[in-house]
Amino acid sequence: MSPKSNQDAPEATTGGETGSRLYRQLAQKLIDQLTSGQYAVGDRLPPERDLALEYNVSRPTLREAIIALEVQGFVEVRVGSGAYVTRIPGSADQPGFHVTAFELTEARLAIEGEAAALAAVHISSEELDALDALVQRIEQENRRPDTRTTSEPDADRAFHLAIADATRNSAISSTIEQLWRMRASSPDTALLLEKARAAKVKPVVAEHRAIAQALRSRDPQAARAAMRAHLAAVLDHLLFATEEVAVEQARRTARTTRERFAAQLAPGEE
Repeated sequence: MSPKSNQDAPEATTGGETGSRLYRQLAQKLIDQLTSGQYAVGDRLPPERDLALEYNVSRPTLREAIIALEVQGFVEVRVGSGAYVTRIPGSADQPGFHVTAFELTEARLAIEGEAAALAAVHISSEELDALDALVQRIEQENRRPDTRTTSEPDADRAFHLAIADATRNSAISSTIEQLWRMRASSPDTALLLEKARAAKVKPVVAEHRAIAQALRSRDPQAARAAMRAHLAAVLDHLLFATEEVAVEQARRTARTTRERFAAQLAPGEE
């Protein structure tokens, strides 16, 4: 299923805070509500849409805030049901925030787009052939029955790091390597990526092939556009990953129910 377009309305900001800092403000407000006794263990938080309207924030910001609470063990997000309070923060709890998948992908969009443009000028024929081989590996990895059994698809990472190396700029290469290390080490990012994998979101082969083709044409503008289009699509996939999980869970539940009632029908009762 193709992800929906990420066209959330602009969100309100306070004190000049925008983007990722806003999700931290929202997470802190929710933590304060838990601490004040507004919710008890086992209570369900208001629906996502209601919270987004109440705080006048976009759904990506709200989702990042909920994930921050989930990582810290304050809430549990149940597929197709909502977020439930599992623990009330104590006086010794110090809210911790890590880089989120949205922050990380936005950074990659800015940096890797320019890296692709620079790589288009310097990349060798041998490196181009290696990228084509990695696209094939991505396709092979996508055929695995369940990518959640692996930490991360290796070919996807190798593809992006190969482009970073092709810039012939060690600062850019090191920066992109660090972004991928953060992807693996941040609990907030890891949780959302796990939700994406559960929703069967995998690297899109056509997007990687378009990047490789743009690099082979040695066209910096085309390479930049292809990389930015790919990472913009990743943002959309991440945003709707949890919704895809809910849809799939609902489908499985409905299918199981139908099968159970069908099995209970005795011969001649149809």
